[in-house]
Amino acid sequence: MSIESLFLKVSADQLLQQIGRIEVCLDKLNDDQIWARGGANENAVGNLLLHLNGNVRQWIVASLGGASFERDRDNEFAARGGMTSAELLGKLRGTIEEAAQVIARLTTDQLTRIYEIQGYQPSGLEAVYHVVEHFSYHTGQIIFATKMLTGEDLGFYAHLSSARPAQRVP
Repeated sequence: MSIESLFLKVSADQLLQQIGRIEVCLDKLNDDQIWARGGANENAVGNLLLHLNGNVRQWIVASLGGASFERDRDNEFAARGGMTSAELLGKLRGTIEEAAQVIARLTTDQLTRIYEIQGYQPSGLEAVYHVVEHFSYHTGQIIFATKMLTGEDLGFYAHLSSARPAQRVP
């Protein structure tokens, strides 16, 4: 496997893993919690889902994949409701699946080409790297918000816990 194909596979796999973690979070939250804000300068989980959808669709599906897309980034953060958890997740899941397909098909030429995206001039490789990093960053925020709203440990790293059951001494 070439370094290029490995990069593309790992990138698509990371996006799919992160959407899986977001699904776990949304299964634990009701629609009121998804749109709850701690303060005027904080985003609700719903806003982060809209924002991730817009970002991935703009950077990968449209810019690298050639699909048409008009983004209203300001509205992603201004929304105060209007969509259910299932609607938000369905939209984002569809975008991630499309993006994973686009990423898997990228050629060396597309990875090294310079694009105009949101006022930046990244290479295709930089665009993929940005999206995976950006998606992971906001997934972490969604996980943190879910823990704050539910008080639950989501168990994503339970297999790494050093806490082991005490052994009985005969």
